[in-house]
Amino acid sequence: MAKIAILRYFRFIAVLLALAVLGCAPQHIKNVSNAPVQSSKANLTLDDVGNAIKRAGTGLGWGMKEDSPGSITGTLLLRTHRAVVVIKYDTKSYSIDYADSTNLKYNDKTQMIHKNYNGWIQNLDAAIKTNLVNLT
Repeated sequence: MAKIAILRYFRFIAVLLALAVLGCAPQHIKNVSNAPVQSSKANLTLDDVGNAIKRAGTGLGWGMKEDSPGSITGTLLLRTHRAVVVIKYDTKSYSIDYADSTNLKYNDKTQMIHKNYNGWIQNLDAAIKTNLVNLT
């Protein structure tokens, strides 16, 4: 009877270890491509969209730097991790593209990265959408 309990215990530990390893597995980078700019404000300007994007990123802890009209570089620093994206936009759409990272297990050949990166991008995309909709 004790032998069966020990075997079950080891199986349980093996399953937990497998789940832990899979939970940390890298994922394919999910960029945001040509997301539509939707706002209740009529006659949006490029500055309106850029300011909404900067507010969204800043609110989530991203450093947002306007490189040129229609292009913002966002940098997120968390502990020892760094993610850098380039956000290209106009009054009709915007895109968020991976630019660089540190300590996120990025693989250029496979386009794989630490799973948290995609969550950060989803949060940024959602915040941009919210800021655009709330423009007045």
